[in-house]
Amino acid sequence: MISLPSYPYTLSDIQTRIEEIKKQPLGNFTSETEAIRFALNCVDLTTLEGTDDKKRIEALCHKAMHYQTAAVCVYPVFVKQAKQLLQNTPIKVASVAGAFPSGQSPIEIKVAEVEYAVAQGADEIDMVISRGLFLEEKYETVFKEIVAIKKACKMLS
Repeated sequence: MISLPSYPYTLSDIQTRIEEIKKQPLGNFTSETEAIRFALNCVDLTTLEGTDDKKRIEALCHKAMHYQTAAVCVYPVFVKQAKQLLQNTPIKVASVAGAFPSGQSPIEIKVAEVEYAVAQGADEIDMVISRGLFLEEKYETVFKEIVAIKKACKMLS
């Protein structure tokens, strides 16, 4: 196993690592194309911009179909559209929910947003913990929020 240099990496460190990776065998893959396809099947294409609109979601979904990625990740209001565009494909629809990106909303709001995303057809929910509570070392409260969000995702199982 190759150990990586400590952060921050220099450009030389990165170039050296790239060359090392290029020399490694493909493992269980029979070709570079197969290895790339496998990697793409592990990727979620994401758009989480304040300027997202239906046109942008459509472009994202078409890109995901072209590259055959694992999922697309969108805001809850775009889940239904993405789900419709990706029907009859193996591509999942993920959604950030629960007061993304800061996690700074009351738990009732977070749970409602998760339930909405699930009802719209989300296959996966990406959540953000309440970082403020975590930094205040209110770990029990953060844990209870995670449990509540998980419960709101029950229809995904």
